[in-house]
Amino acid sequence: MFKVMTKNEKPPLDSLEDRAWLGEGCSQTQLAAAHGSGAFMLLYVFLLLIVGVPLFFMELAAGQSIRQGSIGVWKHISPNLAGIGYSSCIVCFYVALYYNVIIAWSLFYMGNSFQYPLPWERCPTDVATNDTVKECASSSPTSYFWFRKALDITNSIQESGEFNPVMTGCLLAAWAIVALAMIKGIKSSAKVMYFSSVFPYVVLFIFLIRGLMLDGAIEGIKYMFYPKLEIWGNLQVWRQAATQVFFALGLGYGSVIAYSSYNPVHNNCHRDALMVSCINFMTSVLATLVVFVVLGFRAKTIALGCHALGTGWPWINSTDPSVVSVAEYRQWYAQHSSDLGPTITDCSLEEEMNKGVEGTGLAFIAFTEVMALFPASPFWSTLFFLMLLNLGLSTMFGTMQGILTPLMDNFKLLAHYRTVLTVSSCLLGFILGLLFTQRSGNYFVAMFDDYSATLPLVIVVVFETTSVAWVYGTDRFLDDIEVMLKWRPPVVYKYLWKYVCLLAMVGLLAASLLRMVFKGPTYTAWNQTAASEMTLEYPGWALAMIIMLIILASSPVPIGYLHAKLRQRGSLDSHGEQGGGQEMHRELYTKCNSTELLDSRQQTPGEEEGAYPRTAFLPIGSEQYRLLPQQEEEEEEEDTGV
Repeated sequence: MFKVMTKNEKPPLDSLEDRAWLGEGCSQTQLAAAHGSGAFMLLYVFLLLIVGVPLFFMELAAGQSIRQGSIGVWKHISPNLAGIGYSSCIVCFYVALYYNVIIAWSLFYMGNSFQYPLPWERCPTDVATNDTVKECASSSPTSYFWFRKALDITNSIQESGEFNPVMTGCLLAAWAIVALAMIKGIKSSAKVMYFSSVFPYVVLFIFLIRGLMLDGAIEGIKYMFYPKLEIWGNLQVWRQAATQVFFALGLGYGSVIAYSSYNPVHNNCHRDALMVSCINFMTSVLATLVVFVVLGFRAKTIALGCHALGTGWPWINSTDPSVVSVAEYRQWYAQHSSDLGPTITDCSLEEEMNKGVEGTGLAFIAFTEVMALFPASPFWSTLFFLMLLNLGLSTMFGTMQGILTPLMDNFKLLAHYRTVLTVSSCLLGFILGLLFTQRSGNYFVAMFDDYSATLPLVIVVVFETTSVAWVYGTDRFLDDIEVMLKWRPPVVYKYLWKYVCLLAMVGLLAASLLRMVFKGPTYTAWNQTAASEMTLEYPGWALAMIIMLIILASSPVPIGYLHAKLRQRGSLDSHGEQGGGQEMHRELYTKCNSTELLDSRQQTPGEEEGAYPRTAFLPIGSEQYRLLPQQEEEEEEEDTGV
């Protein structure tokens, strides 16, 4: 999908932004459906404006000005904070491990879509008894296909089971696609870029138009926009909304910094931040609308089947289900519920809307069930999973770029062996990803998604904001941005970075830790006997694994700080023994004359106008600062922070 991009090429962020964040934006629909979309989306917009956009702008500006990946950016701001970049790489690797498993699931479902009828359209027959398989009859054909045919899942995380050979093959294919694309670089050809950016929107609009023609679509839209303002009093809803802002914009992963480091120095990154955030939100609204239209049709179909069962009872005036509306049936049920057996329910549309909208259930259970009801269902199923595959690979490419770019920027030997590094990273990802292809693998996917990426990600962004706002200095950072943009961003960013964003993220981190400590980590397991999902607590060894993953991702920050301090102390001691007084060569900002700087730039051959090496900082600031050459390997770095 991608053609070769050399190290010196600078693809503009505009050519990548639609694809890089489109898949993350669509994931908001699950939380919106679970909490009542209207109120949740208002909360999401509020947090997007006061936290998401400022932090997104900060990462774009840092990468574009310093011309490095995540490791180089934070090392440049302060050598004491170089560990932030390594933590970002580890979090990216965590996400890549389990995210590619979801791509493997999409490949499996897309491969099974080329048959009619779809294999999840009806329950299979037990050849021994010639009856419907009990597990499928007690649940649904889509749930049975997902949990038994696709995952062949165990009853808990403690029952590991053997490897799933089909999913292992799909995971190998997914990593092979990623490796081949990343070997060629991140710059796509124009036709492929336009296709991969526009195709998901085309599919979403097709599903929206088709969905609006279905019975129950209006009920789904009403449910979407009905605001449940009481959820604002739930601290966990705020935590989930803030976490979704982080994931939707890709904050803390390093991929934003990696992409922006290839931008031209004077690219308008402020415009990019506003535009990407707006596109992300509008995409979320469109995807949410499609989801609720489809879920409304699904809920109406189930409710009509439910009340058709009830209308067969003799105390209902009519035995024709089409005559009795769902509202009339529910009114009758409220009056006679005490006389009915457990098989007769109130056929609530809202309860049906809430089913199958969390986690992987949205794509692989709820949507597959609806597509099985469509005419020409294989076509719709193939189209849907092709869109998921496109979105998943786009996000995966950005995640891998957040790993490879910082490593190649800071380890020149790796930069000379890009292909070897890429293939080795993908091979390691596949080997470690085998954890997710065993029969209990879905439970480990949930573990990584809920705990191993979220908490370390928040910790990384807290340190990023602290380093810019309090170590480097917001005024100094705004001066650098003013040089790039030729105008100074509003001063409101200074206070957002220093106080609002930082306090919001510390609160998010505290809420996540308190929930983890007092409520205890849990996961949803599929019980084969009961043919239903149930909530279980993680065993002791799984809790230890969660804690180990969090510590592993967060530890580079304190380790990097201690390492920098020890190097500084050793350097001071060595200079003291030599008599001291010698000037240390390091990255240092010194006053210079702008005319002298301009003359020196004009004498530099071979450089294009407006282009600067990736390893250089801004050539001149508003206070006329110039960066002297860095000699890291020979002498010691010192903190350049204010």
